[in-house]
Amino acid sequence: MSEEMNQVEVRNFEIGDKVTGQVTKVEEKQVLVDIQGSKLDGIIPISELSSLHIEKASDVVSEGDELELSVVKVEEEALVLSKRKVDAEKAWDSLEEKFQTGEIIETEVKDVVKGGLVVDLGVRGFVPASLVETFFVEDFSDYKGRTLTFKIVELDKEKNRLILSHRAVVEEEKGKQKQSRLDALEPGQVIEGTVQRITDFGAFVDIGGIDGLVHVSQLSHEHVNKPSDVVHEGQKVQVKVLNVDRGSERISLSIKDTLPGPWTNISEKAPKGSVLTGTVKRLVSYGAFVEVFPGVEGLVHISQISHKHIATPHEVLKEGQEVQVKVLDANEQEQRLSLSIKDLLEKEAEENVDYELPEESKGFQLGEVIGDKLKNLGK
Repeated sequence: MSEEMNQVEVRNFEIGDKVTGQVTKVEEKQVLVDIQGSKLDGIIPISELSSLHIEKASDVVSEGDELELSVVKVEEEALVLSKRKVDAEKAWDSLEEKFQTGEIIETEVKDVVKGGLVVDLGVRGFVPASLVETFFVEDFSDYKGRTLTFKIVELDKEKNRLILSHRAVVEEEKGKQKQSRLDALEPGQVIEGTVQRITDFGAFVDIGGIDGLVHVSQLSHEHVNKPSDVVHEGQKVQVKVLNVDRGSERISLSIKDTLPGPWTNISEKAPKGSVLTGTVKRLVSYGAFVEVFPGVEGLVHISQISHKHIATPHEVLKEGQEVQVKVLDANEQEQRLSLSIKDLLEKEAEENVDYELPEESKGFQLGEVIGDKLKNLGK
């Protein structure tokens, strides 16, 4: 037994040797370990416990822990050991594989430093501020202790450089959601969206991770001069999918098609016999089209314009003129509205009827007529 112990005592250790040790005492700035196969004391300075800066050794290890260690210095009565080096060597191999495959890593944010975040993956990993989120973050103080997902974007073992990005994970997830959403869209669907951006030619609406364009002509049944007149950023809207171009990821939407049309319930808005005020929009040979509601034009047939005979509507009407019309018939299904101007002029027309006889018939006497007859008989 004594011979075996002597053999152990004279064993030579070299820098870089791997040993297994059990923690026997945890001090504030160092850890003492019992090394298997040796009576030499093992010491792990606090700087060799972790790749990150730590205040107390007890933050990393506890008495009784069994650790894999690397010899960093050989002294007469003790071995100076490193847990950090062993952890790093193991970590680099694993991290290299994760870097190559693009695997997502989930870990806790250990510290917030100037310019970004710090994580511990066996080696110190740094997350630059620009790679934390897809949006600007002014204060990262509440990120410490949070568990986030990351992808490795840069790895250099020789320079001990490990750069990670949470933003890359978020963008990848958004990309998958976008593609999934795009695949599920079909023309004719009516869905809810949020107005994200307004331009001169329309509004871009977020419909679940992907934007679609509502062209200015599809914003309202009425004429729209500026999209900002009818919608605003952040507004929740119902939209109808008009077209999906998956190749270019372009989606055409319509708000107008989800709104009641101008002809909806026209029989209630313009019941037969009602009198409305409208504007002459177009004159044609057979009558005049009068707009009585935005987007609703009715026809006043030429026979319904005036009691007097007219050859063309232009004789009594002009475009842009405001007129009163009477509803003769309303057909919502066919979007047809029959109107009359004449029916509202009927009473006035009767009052102005001229009962005078023709000029050539004026001033005759009955005797003159009889005399002429007698003269003819005498001939």
